[in-house]
Amino acid sequence: MAGNSFGRCFNLTTYGESHGPALGGVIDGCPSGILLDLDAIQQELNRRKPGQSAIVTQRKEPDTVSFHSGIFEGRTTGTPIGFVIENTNQKSHDYSHIKDSYRPSHADYTYDQKYGFRDYRGGGRSSARETACRVVAGAIARQVLRGVEITAYVSSVGTLSLEKSYTELDLTQVESNMVRCPDPSMAAKMEDYIKEVRSKGDTVGGIVSCVLKNVPAGLGEPVFDKLHAELGKAMLSINAVKGFEYGSGFQGSTMYGSEHNDAFNTDGTTKTNHSGGIQGGISNGMDIYFNVAFKPVATLIQKYETIDKDGNIVEMQGKGRHDPCVVPRAVPIVEAMAALVLADFYLMNKIYQ
Repeated sequence: MAGNSFGRCFNLTTYGESHGPALGGVIDGCPSGILLDLDAIQQELNRRKPGQSAIVTQRKEPDTVSFHSGIFEGRTTGTPIGFVIENTNQKSHDYSHIKDSYRPSHADYTYDQKYGFRDYRGGGRSSARETACRVVAGAIARQVLRGVEITAYVSSVGTLSLEKSYTELDLTQVESNMVRCPDPSMAAKMEDYIKEVRSKGDTVGGIVSCVLKNVPAGLGEPVFDKLHAELGKAMLSINAVKGFEYGSGFQGSTMYGSEHNDAFNTDGTTKTNHSGGIQGGISNGMDIYFNVAFKPVATLIQKYETIDKDGNIVEMQGKGRHDPCVVPRAVPIVEAMAALVLADFYLMNKIYQ
């Protein structure tokens, strides 16, 4: 299996399965001498871990990270950083009923077609549990990017959407509720909606919005390695993501060029920011902002028809512990992937200095 590594200068390779003994990763290219806040890294994992509230999967995992290399006396050494996150609460028997059948809209069928074999326990390698490794690496990347602020939040759940721009919201309130929506009134509505959907054995999707502040101008490469292209790849690599837009996004296609162009101020900043902080694939120093759309979780706790490995129509019902809506737990994952992209381009940019 290829495709387990992300980044060039700041590179992460992950390994492990949802119901294996552990997940882990190796970070290569992290600069030496960085004093790491290990508590901050664990806190990011705590934001992603299962069982943290009443509206997420109730699988209980401490998700405690253990570092095995690349750190000495609290500082990075410049050598590969190896880490492990043990799985402690697997219930593989919850998936025995899908051993010979394929869940709709999961990776079951495609993995079997590609490899001729699959780990059906929780989706194996295709499980979103792999993203815990990304959160560890992203937390370290954030500490490389001193001064850069990365804040994601839930802006939509199903048909419930915030109509306000991020500039009108108090982003310090993101962690004040279990939905991670910075508008308390909308957060309460979203929470009730998710609970209602869960009671029906169904699921719902949503949108995570993200803002990157204090990003220096000059990050990103022309043509194929544009900053927004790498951000798009990073976000679309997250489980359940179906869409990515930055700046004015799709709405920009309805505007005239005369109203979409970002006029300059004398100091190089712009009067508007429809470009989303990126022009020509390179950061211009303005805020970078984007939206990431997540589909409804594919596992339904209700009966439905599917096929088995022999092509027979069979009846199935989801079992186990699953998120009725993935977006609240996706917030730290979106932030982590954004940090990995920025750290990679930050180190790459040092070539020109």
